[in-house]
Amino acid sequence: MTELIKTYFWPIIGGLIGLLLAVLVITIGFFKTLVILIFIVLGITVGYYIQKSGILSNLFK
Repeated sequence: MTELIKTYFWPIIGGLIGLLLAVLVITIGFFKTLVILIFIVLGITVGYYIQKSGILSNLFK
């Protein structure tokens, strides 16, 4: 079983993300789901920038 999961790890993750998006679209609607996804992408972008620039690590030293 673990060999199956190791072989198909990313397709399983992609399927779970697709399932989550489908549930979100069905329950809260397309545009609210789109707004949530936009905020997630913005959060990832800001977090990546903070990590690469070292702003917080310099601040807390």
